[in-house]
Formats: sequence, C-alpha cells, structure tokens
Amino acid sequence: MAARNLRARVREEITEEIRSAARRRLAVDGADLSLRAVARDVDLVPSALYRYFPSRDALLTDLITEAYQALAQCAETAEAAVPRAHHRERWLVLCRAARGWALRHPAEYALIYGSPVPGYAAPPDTVAPASRVILALIGILFDAAAAGAPVAEAAGPLPPAVHADLHRLLTEWPGPTPASLPSAPERVLAIALTLWTQLFGLLGFEVFGRLEGMVEAREAYFDHQLTVLADLARLR
Repeated sequence: MAARNLRARVREEITEEIRSAARRRLAVDGADLSLRAVARDVDLVPSALYRYFPSRDALLTDLITEAYQALAQCAETAEAAVPRAHHRERWLVLCRAARGWALRHPAEYALIYGSPVPGYAAPPDTVAPASRVILALIGILFDAAAAGAPVAEAAGPLPPAVHADLHRLLTEWPGPTPASLPSAPERVLAIALTLWTQLFGLLGFEVFGRLEGMVEAREAYFDHQLTVLADLARLR
C-alpha cells in the first residue's frame, strides 16, 4: 500500500511538472505545443512523457480544462462573496475577477479564447468547465428577473428562430428552468449571452493588445464598459 501511494505521489508530481513546463511553453511558443520540447524541459525522453500524456491533444485538453476551471473558480469565488440581492454588484465583481485572471494568465487565456489550435478538436469533457462563467452570469440575470428587475425588456422581441435556439438552451443547461422565472426566460437568456460575448470581447481586446495606442486607462475603461452593460441589462 505504501509503495502504491508513493508511486501515485511521484506520478502526480511529474504530471504537474509536465503541466508547468507546458504552460511556460505556451507563453513562448503559443498553443502549438511540441511534446519533444516539453519533454526536454522536464528531463524526460519523449517516450517517457507519453506515459503521462499519450498525445499532444491529451496534454492540450488537460491544460484547456485546467484553464477553464481556474478562470471559473476565480470568477465564482468573487461573485459568491456578494449578497445575492445585489445583482449589479455581482455582475461587476464577476467581470473584474475574470479580467484579473486573464491579465495574470495571458497565455492560458489565449489558449481557451484565442485562435483555434490547428488540428485540435476539443472533446466533450471541456464543455462543462467552459460553461461555468456563462452559467454564473445567467444565474445573476435570472435572479434579477425573478426579483422584479426588467431584464427581459432589454432584449425586446426575438426572431422566432433565435427564440427556439434559446428555449432549447434553457432545457439543456443546468440551473434555473423557465418555470422559475416570472416571464420571458428566453429574452433574459438573450441579454445574458450579450453580456457574455461583450465581456470576453473586452478581455480579448485587452489581453491581445488591441487597445494599444488607444486607451491607456484600461481599468477605468473596463469598469465604464461594465456599467454600460449593466445599464443595458437593467440591473439595479
């Protein structure tokens, strides 16, 4: 038993060394990882590294899942500290936490929200971690709508095809159901998706240097955009 526990600990330590080396490679080489280069960085021959990650795609999936989980944990923890009835503040805090994580981990952010990696297709296992931030955001707007905020009115009438898509998402995603909302859950979801795409558009522009030479007061600009979006969503 002791020998098995020791082997398990050693395996986990080496696995984490490989992850750390791969993260450093992301910062230098981008998402097109070379397993040979990662193996050199941890003093392993490539054949030994394959015992921990059988392919480049397996290592990428591990890093992608870890990045989604870390971003979501940061955003969820910050948002959970705000009183549930303070819907506007929950939105602001969640977004600021996401920005902080993205700026601290630009290579990991680029891995999950940058250009697709050539030849790589993310497996279904990444869907749940990737959905955590949007589900937290949806939860805020559903709570606000249930409390009487006119969130649904911000979306206005939806094209029938879009309404059908949003209704399908409401039945597939975990969390609040249409019956738990006072009215028009599809329109609430439409606004949630608007805020979600705008948030990650803002983060992408900052992380990828799109604001260089334009906006110097980045934090103040980000907060201003958050308040514009909160007003759009009619968050009190």
